[in-house]
Amino acid sequence: MKDILKYSNIKEELPKLPDVLLNTIQSDVLEIKRVNKECEKYIEACSKIPELKGAMYVVFSKYIDKENHQFEKFIFLGKDGDELFDVSGAEMELYGLLTCTNLNYTDEYRANAPI
Repeated sequence: MKDILKYSNIKEELPKLPDVLLNTIQSDVLEIKRVNKECEKYIEACSKIPELKGAMYVVFSKYIDKENHQFEKFIFLGKDGDELFDVSGAEMELYGLLTCTNLNYTDEYRANAPI
């Protein structure tokens, strides 16, 4: 899977995404999801972290288990993929705060990965 690109339209949707994040997302090392701005958890989180209001996406590791969640870093992105801020897992949880993105899997990724 290392040589298979995950998303076909990520560069168009997130033109300001830093290369290091682009490469780790495309190689399936990190995951990207859209922030669900309509859920109760989002409203509560904004009262604690006001910068969250400008965030559209979050990048995180899908490989860190719940017991080690407090050691993780979440990188929040603007609508064009520009890096806004990061928060540690000790400061907040992402559970219940995420929704699907408008990114499309490549045919090669879809054929070789359990989606």
